[in-house]
Amino acid sequence: MASGLMIQGKWTTERKDQDQSGKFKERTTTFRDRVTADGSSGFKAETGRYHLYVSLGCPWAHRALIMRELKGLQDVISVSIADPILGDKGWSFSEAPSAMLDSVNHVQYLQEIYAKANPKFTGRVTVPVLWDRQTQTIVNNESREIIRMFDVEFAELATQKIDLYPHNLRQKIDQTIDAIYMPINAGVYRAGFATSQAAYEEAVTELFEHLDRWEIVLNKQRYLCGKQLTEVDICLFTTLYRFDSVYYGHFKCNLRRIIDYPNLWNYVKDLYQRPEFKATCNLDHIKRGYYMSMTEINPNRIVPKGPILDFDERHDRDRFAHAG
Repeated sequence: MASGLMIQGKWTTERKDQDQSGKFKERTTTFRDRVTADGSSGFKAETGRYHLYVSLGCPWAHRALIMRELKGLQDVISVSIADPILGDKGWSFSEAPSAMLDSVNHVQYLQEIYAKANPKFTGRVTVPVLWDRQTQTIVNNESREIIRMFDVEFAELATQKIDLYPHNLRQKIDQTIDAIYMPINAGVYRAGFATSQAAYEEAVTELFEHLDRWEIVLNKQRYLCGKQLTEVDICLFTTLYRFDSVYYGHFKCNLRRIIDYPNLWNYVKDLYQRPEFKATCNLDHIKRGYYMSMTEINPNRIVPKGPILDFDERHDRDRFAHAG
């Protein structure tokens, strides 16, 4: 989701997310250290050492929450959930329903966490954020790297011994995460925040070309990389789960709905109905977060009541033999 900007440690509400042609510019993440199982990186995987800052509305943060649930790391890595609405001072912590106050650093705004890690920080203040209590700094704020750390480096501390990055599929998983990122995960934002017709049409055309492609793939196999649930399924799920409720209308990604794709729709229901996925899903936070925060797109901040979606509806993915 869109986020505020700090320049040399000072907060600014000035946000320019498009280039001169009207194309949405990708955010960059700044903190790229790694937690390792053996501590060789300077950040050792330990119970109680790390804290995760998230928003339930943000698809990138949602990835980290799903992985934390799937691995059974709830008692290993604590969490703070931001208020659903992104305000003039960025992500904040409140006692709104399903949100929570910051129990670790006791700040009101996420920008204060970034400033604590680097008083001269320049960049976007985004979620997820993985915070280290021991060194009092941000380890990482890149969702793809955070889920990999949770999956691999925290494996010995995980209560669920599921491997979502198996050795025999690692190259394919990395390639598939790359393949869906720009056209789909970022593609919905490229369409939604485009400020020229040409930029919008380029993004939305590419988005649906790739959705069409994965619809065909998922007619032949249960998951994106075959028979087994992997990291890439988490990465696609968080975009598809928001699609019909937010991206279709709010971001004008309206050639088709996910519910119009038999395989993609059943795939989303299949994943959602896993307890670990369902526990992290909150459409109220998602809809209010997008429709009430992005006033440049929705100035009246009206949150639509629909669409009516039944993610608990029976799916057909059990038709694949030897499903993982």
